[in-house]
Amino acid sequence: MSRALLIVDVQNDFTEGGALAVAGGDAVATAVSTFLAAHSADYQVIIASRDWHDVEGDNGGHFAEAPDYIDSWPVHCVAGTEGAEYDPLLVTDAVTHHVRKGQGKPAYSMFEGETEAGETVGAILTAAGVLSADVVGIATDHCVRASALDAISHGVRVRILTDLVVGVAPGPSEAALAELVHAGAELVESADA
Repeated sequence: MSRALLIVDVQNDFTEGGALAVAGGDAVATAVSTFLAAHSADYQVIIASRDWHDVEGDNGGHFAEAPDYIDSWPVHCVAGTEGAEYDPLLVTDAVTHHVRKGQGKPAYSMFEGETEAGETVGAILTAAGVLSADVVGIATDHCVRASALDAISHGVRVRILTDLVVGVAPGPSEAALAELVHAGAELVESADA
């Protein structure tokens, strides 16, 4: 049975000092790197996603001068900027596929993105025969949630490595994890993965 590791949006704009900084983002970047150093050989596929929004326009209403922080946001992760790059504490040497999402439109799930070669996450997982995936990254209550739900919809057995994710706010993050459990995900710590 092939396994995948899905690393969601560990980017400068989502870690400390970024445009949409999540407290604990740098710690997650470091912890994911430590996990990868010890466990990358356990996975046939390791996919990392990044928001990669267009420079021009509001990206389908995703950017707003007066954001509601639900459907609209301040400008972040603009293609080619430092904010869109991976957090420097995330070591990406073991990543097999890099996915960009949100080009000109809102996109929360890594399944909405594609590689530079045009491959989708669903196609990559299917081609590799992936039946299970561990999900890590930022933010639990937004893009981690959406990516994990899409993985489940794709027929993949999902585990959320709870010490390798961080959310924007405790309440919504707890609600997202509960929703994921109801959808079929398992919550485990990375030491038990």
